[in-house]
Amino acid sequence: MPNQNIKILIVEDEPIIAMDIKTYLKKLDYNIIGVAYNSEQALDMIYSREPELVLLDISIEGTKDGIDIAEIIKEKYDIPFLFLTSHSDEHTLSRATTTNPYGYIVKPFDEQDLKTSIAVALHNYRSKKASKIQSIEQLDKYCNTPLSEKEFQIITALTEGKSSTDIATCQKVSYNTVKFHLKNIYLKMEVSSKTELLAKIMHS
Repeated sequence: MPNQNIKILIVEDEPIIAMDIKTYLKKLDYNIIGVAYNSEQALDMIYSREPELVLLDISIEGTKDGIDIAEIIKEKYDIPFLFLTSHSDEHTLSRATTTNPYGYIVKPFDEQDLKTSIAVALHNYRSKKASKIQSIEQLDKYCNTPLSEKEFQIITALTEGKSSTDIATCQKVSYNTVKFHLKNIYLKMEVSSKTELLAKIMHS
């Protein structure tokens, strides 16, 4: 999957560090959908912009810290996240570990650190999702109407990280056809977005 199709949210309250991360990621062709400087902005952007990966500063400003945000992501969304941290004390690491992050990036870091950590996190996330779906019957249990074979194929492709455009190309159909199938999938799965769909699959 091309990097530019992967939407990343940066949650970092130090503007200089946030700008460095943004610069690094743009060089790697990732799609940066926003920078949140406090926990309130972070939660709003996670909900409204539907990132596909969150880089999450543990000591973010606001009413919640990064670990609190991670717990909310784990409970309500299906989004992989990496912790950004300069903290290594036992209590902080113990709290962070309970959220099952897809990795840690320790400050100070460089472009190669980001590149490697993100690549590993996305690979592990996709592998985990793919392993959750074994058959169409497995998903039908969570639908109000059985899925068609085409709809099952599209869901499988989504778990592999493919975009609607990628799916249209692979299946040799139009983009609008994929969007039509997605609309039906959302109705059957009783969700309203790709994020909610994948979260339901992961939590099943």
